[in-house]
Amino acid sequence: MSDQKTDRRIIRTKRMIRDALTDLMEEKGLEGFTVKDLTEKADINRGTFYLHYQDKYDLLEKSENEIIEEMYEFLKEINPDLINQSGLQNEPLPFLVNLFENIEKNARFMKLILGPKGDPAFQVKLKQFMKINFLGKIMEKSNNESLSVPIEQLIAYVTSAHLGVIQQWLNSGMQQSPREMALTLLKITFYGPAHIAGIKKDLNF
Repeated sequence: MSDQKTDRRIIRTKRMIRDALTDLMEEKGLEGFTVKDLTEKADINRGTFYLHYQDKYDLLEKSENEIIEEMYEFLKEINPDLINQSGLQNEPLPFLVNLFENIEKNARFMKLILGPKGDPAFQVKLKQFMKINFLGKIMEKSNNESLSVPIEQLIAYVTSAHLGVIQQWLNSGMQQSPREMALTLLKITFYGPAHIAGIKKDLNF
């Protein structure tokens, strides 16, 4: 029980520090504040901060990695066959619903880190994560020889599109529910933007 209390205390402390980081980055940008500012904002002493992080850059990187690790927990159960089945049934995939719920839980930090005052390197890291853990698993089921475009360009297009959908949702105040967003992303992925936009004319390349 004591270990559980300690773990909860550590989680709560880290959340307070991340919230303080989010506040200060929104106000001043990463270069505009010090560790002292962080500890005052989070109402902790410097010793507590340095138990967990080396400096504010280490805090930012570890906070980003924690977000990605949480996402991995939802994406590691991907079954490519279920994606096709869900698309046909017009039902959102549970792992995508969970993914958007996680983004919603971390909305302030995610909106910040993906925005103009955030970390451009995080977008690269997130796209690479999506490429390996989401699209990589789906593409295992595909026949690369039958693709009409180079696979790397297809992956680049889809990862950028998915990230854009997430950013738009965050920036618009998350008016749709995680379930609605999971279904939207599934439809775009399954049917493609031309079909979704109602373009009926067949295109032959």
